[in-house]
Amino acid sequence: MNRRPTTLLEKSREILRRKHYALSTERRYLDWIRRYILFHKKRHPASMGKEEIEDFLTHLALRGNVAASTQK
Repeated sequence: MNRRPTTLLEKSREILRRKHYALSTERRYLDWIRRYILFHKKRHPASMGKEEIEDFLTHLALRGNVAASTQK
């Protein structure tokens, strides 16, 4: 019997696999989701909006040493 995914990361993984994303892409996307959640002190993304996204991207630009293409 298959159990249904319970966490956001499990649900995201299921969707990425259903869409046949490469394993390396899946890992990278899940890592970004995890980083976003941890940056916002483990709040669920469903409870956040534009302001939190902008805060995270600003953090990446100023302190995250992230390439401009990554921010896009």
